[in-house]
Amino acid sequence: MIREACGVFGVRAPGQPVSHITYLGLYALQHRGQESAGIAVGDGSRILVDKGMGLVSSVFDDHRLAALQGHVAIGHTRYSTTGASTWCNAQPVHRAAGGADFALAHNGNLVNAAELADEAGVAAGEATSDSDLVAELLVAELPASAGLGHAEGDPLERALVSVLPRLRGAFCFVISDQDRLIGVRDPNGFRPLFLGRHPDGWVLASETPALDVVGAETVREIEAGEMVVIDGSGIRSVRPFPAEAVSPRLCSFEFVYFARPDGRLRGQSVHAARRRMGMQLAIEAPVDADLVVPVPESAIPGAQGYAQQSGIPYGDGFIKNRYIGRTFIAPTQELRRNAVRIKLNPIEENVAGQRLVVVEDSIVRGTTLRETLRMLRKAGAIEIHLRVLSPPYRWPCHYGMDTSDRSKLLAANLSVEGIRDYLGVDSLAYLDIGRMLAAITPEDDGFCTACMTGEYPVPVSVRSGKDALERV
Repeated sequence: MIREACGVFGVRAPGQPVSHITYLGLYALQHRGQESAGIAVGDGSRILVDKGMGLVSSVFDDHRLAALQGHVAIGHTRYSTTGASTWCNAQPVHRAAGGADFALAHNGNLVNAAELADEAGVAAGEATSDSDLVAELLVAELPASAGLGHAEGDPLERALVSVLPRLRGAFCFVISDQDRLIGVRDPNGFRPLFLGRHPDGWVLASETPALDVVGAETVREIEAGEMVVIDGSGIRSVRPFPAEAVSPRLCSFEFVYFARPDGRLRGQSVHAARRRMGMQLAIEAPVDADLVVPVPESAIPGAQGYAQQSGIPYGDGFIKNRYIGRTFIAPTQELRRNAVRIKLNPIEENVAGQRLVVVEDSIVRGTTLRETLRMLRKAGAIEIHLRVLSPPYRWPCHYGMDTSDRSKLLAANLSVEGIRDYLGVDSLAYLDIGRMLAAITPEDDGFCTACMTGEYPVPVSVRSGKDALERV
């Protein structure tokens, strides 16, 4: 399983229970990060922050939300990429310095975090994640701008305009002070960020379903290289990055795996795009079989598309336990196999004696998938033909996925035939990259495919990954 960096949410809605709105928004973004959750609320004079380790529902209850009173709030769900999974790295990050009080939540990963820390002279312990480092860089800029009047620019906004162009990599920020809500998307737009209109204000969120659940109407995507500022006067757009630096490269794996299927990206339905991927895969890699089954959940639309195109019936091969989140690493192989079965259990009467087309969205490390396929064999499947809705995942992602170690990527170390043998399937086929991109949208090729091609839109530092700041 791949894990993505984070989900971010922000709302400015005077007179409304913004902490409860943020809770609901984070609940809709829980799939983007399950290590920690946090909310920061501004009431016009101060910012209150509450955060903790675990799922949104385990961190917050009515009592804790009731204590977060205000009219502007931001929230965060985290999966760590730079910085360990600890309480001190839970977000939002909060700072009160240089005449400004602000909170920041980050989705993505900076590839030049170590270099920025060196340049800024950040001492050991002052920044334990790339998000924390950004807050430190903003604080360093605030004294220089704190005395400036509004006509010359707000201190926090001026600090952002100074710091943002120095950042490299993937970053979507939601930031608030005591009164305002600010959203930022990096010049490549690696990670999504949306603007929504709430009946009583404005909302920012990583995905459109988070807008839907809080009753906000999706207005548009924040553009690559754009900063939006939302205050009592309304909303305005700022362009803090040089025009030549702006080159949209949305992560293609948002369509393959990360984004909820009920959402929209680049004006496209995620569910429909995944279905088209399955149809393309059926054209590219047909096979005689009795049943098409998905590995739940993200591969379901693709399996439906494969079945539609091929004429092979679609069916359920697994029951998924919907009441668990992450499972912990078990100490023995037998317990690890049981942990897989906790999440998925085969439906024996559907698969026994059948020739199966098993559709999966991607193969990264392959360990969980191997156990999943073994369960189908044990349940009586006589043939298993694995079809993958994306090309081989051969290169590390440094823009917000936890795959920075290439030695652990199955396709980086084995041929397609070697992977087929390792997984124990009768045949294996991946979707061609051209067909995958065409299935997403026929009109726009502005996507990052570095994990499949090794072509990185932003140069990657050798000092990147979870331990990039350990020497700081």
